[in-house]
Amino acid sequence: MCIQALKGKKGARLGETIVVSVKEALPNGKAKKGNVYRAVVVRAAMQRGRCDGSEVKFDDNACVLVDKQGQPIGTRVFGPVPHELRKKNHVKILTLAQHIA
Repeated sequence: MCIQALKGKKGARLGETIVVSVKEALPNGKAKKGNVYRAVVVRAAMQRGRCDGSEVKFDDNACVLVDKQGQPIGTRVFGPVPHELRKKNHVKILTLAQHIA
């Protein structure tokens, strides 16, 4: 669950860092339920325009937990990830992703 967008806006868009609270967690995972982390938004249901005129829109909202330096906490990223993350210096998330949209 999103607590706060770090840019000071009301919401967050693709590639932005937010502060989140973990709602569900695996019992043997690194993240525990109720902990507060930083995360990068990798999928958003809101449309976002691209430079070539097309628009990208996903079915759900998703984020990747990161540490204070911006490195991902997990070792895998499920689902598609937009290539706009490369412009925002989240290359490590792109290397972990299964599919780049």
